[in-house]
Amino acid sequence: MSRTTHAWRTTLVTGALAAALITPTVPAAAADRPETGGDAIPALTDERGRTLTLRGWNVGDKAHSGDAALSGVTEKHFRDMRAKGFNFARLLVFWDDLEPRPGQYSQSYLRKIERILDWAEKHDVKVLIDAHQDVFGPAFGHRGVPAWATRTDGLPFTPHPDDWFSEYFEPAVQRAFTHLYEDEDLRRAQARMWRVLADRFEDHPAVLGYDPINEPMGELREGEDLATAARRIERDQITPMYNRVADAIRSVDKDNWIFVEPTPIVGEGVPTGLGRIDDPKIVYAPHFYNGAMEAGGDYDPAARWIENYEQAVTLYPKEYKVPVVVGEWGPLNNSQPNMNRFYREAMASLGRYSSGWAGWEWCYGGGYCAVDGTGAFRTNKELTAEPYAEAVAGTVRSAAYDPGAGVYRLSYDSAGLRGSRVTELALPSGDWRVTARGGALVLRPTPGRALVLAAPGTRVTVTVTRR
Repeated sequence: MSRTTHAWRTTLVTGALAAALITPTVPAAAADRPETGGDAIPALTDERGRTLTLRGWNVGDKAHSGDAALSGVTEKHFRDMRAKGFNFARLLVFWDDLEPRPGQYSQSYLRKIERILDWAEKHDVKVLIDAHQDVFGPAFGHRGVPAWATRTDGLPFTPHPDDWFSEYFEPAVQRAFTHLYEDEDLRRAQARMWRVLADRFEDHPAVLGYDPINEPMGELREGEDLATAARRIERDQITPMYNRVADAIRSVDKDNWIFVEPTPIVGEGVPTGLGRIDDPKIVYAPHFYNGAMEAGGDYDPAARWIENYEQAVTLYPKEYKVPVVVGEWGPLNNSQPNMNRFYREAMASLGRYSSGWAGWEWCYGGGYCAVDGTGAFRTNKELTAEPYAEAVAGTVRSAAYDPGAGVYRLSYDSAGLRGSRVTELALPSGDWRVTARGGALVLRPTPGRALVLAAPGTRVTVTVTRR
């Protein structure tokens, strides 16, 4: 979510950081993400049972709505992302555009989404459809939940144009979330909206899954601090919402993944209060933002934010045995002195526990944009482009990239006789040498891609080296 300076983060840290700091931190030299055994976090998989890794960016258009909706998203987004080695897009869609009046779904908007999905398929980019909201929706000058589904009980709302995220703490906005979670007719409306989306796109080859709501929030009770309120809202309101939406989606789509988010407070290293979602294909999809860096500040390694975040964010997927894909991350000012270190340490951390991520955001310009107007990476953003195995036909034993040496190493046990034979590698721009041991054959069908064909049940080691 694109942000300006956020005074709210200072408040959040005050209420939440103490809770985060009582949690033990991860050792600096943590092992690669394990795939099986013990309390390991499961891997995301495809329809052939291959272990997936997603690397990509959020793609959206908040500036246009109605007839002009999604006009800011073009085929170029997907062509350029894939050319730099990325295989994943989190596509922002808005309920207010889909259902401008109760029960009337815009066929034009659905066609526009489908056109974007067709571009993604053409360039081999998997898409997560995200029902995005900022400050609930248009009733408060933003995008998301339609005005007709916004109920405030007459409570006040004061805009904060210099710090829009703090508008989430306005009484009218908080009450609107309560009504969305608690009013039976709004529950049904949200479920129907998702049934419409899933029914339309369940069979589209580009679609990987659905994100029911971006950064859900809620209403604080008198005397609650933010950490306590977030856990209660996640447990008592957001968990039931996800179960309702999952049921609606499964009435038309049995196969695609459902990505569930905690409240944004998890970004400060506070474990979530989410409960079990009763569905076999759930992905935990937290966001990864730091308050000081969101205000334009530099990365402070001594604060151990990454370590605390990693320790806290892995508790839920370990308990409920679900994969992790980080839905948004990336600081505002990437040119600060410590940002090179931040990107290296963040990429290593994400690789330890997640099946992938979507950075904020793929656009051409300044601010949070991944690339400038010419399509070149902005300062330090190039560190997000690494070799990786986007689909492994077998059990991953280890996978890691050494950015200093320019070497990626993958070790896996290939699948048995009935499993897939083909492991797919994504390579960023540049000249890369790919070798494999263990009776495996390497093919280079197109620039930026490599295939490894292995015999059943063998130990395979793949090395990718920048020339």
